[in-house]
Amino acid sequence: QVQLVESGGGLAQAGGSLRLSCAVSGRTFGTTLVVAWFRQAPGKEREFVAVINWGGHIISYTDSVKGRFTISRDNAKSTVYLQMNSLEPDDTAVYYCAAGLVFLKRPNDYTYWGQGTQVTVSL
Repeated sequence: QVQLVESGGGLAQAGGSLRLSCAVSGRTFGTTLVVAWFRQAPGKEREFVAVINWGGHIISYTDSVKGRFTISRDNAKSTVYLQMNSLEPDDTAVYYCAAGLVFLKRPNDYTYWGQGTQVTVSL
């Protein structure tokens, strides 16, 4: 089993920044674990945001966050981060981290999920 705990959400103004953290514990499958961030806005489907392999060599983002968000990991702390800059109201959503063994971008591809953290961006 893999346990994921998100933190760092909150309220930000448009143009501001937030950093989300995802603490990973349990069976981490060595360097094969893939960790992704998804988000879900009210009334919308859960959508892919970013993904990183545990070695940190492979990273991918959805187009709407490229150049604004950065995913990274600290293996010593077993934590994956999502640095969000230049926030926009459309970034408002519950953000979830998810873990799996394949480098894919669909929610159904991931077995383990955190509880989510709310991000609200105001004008």
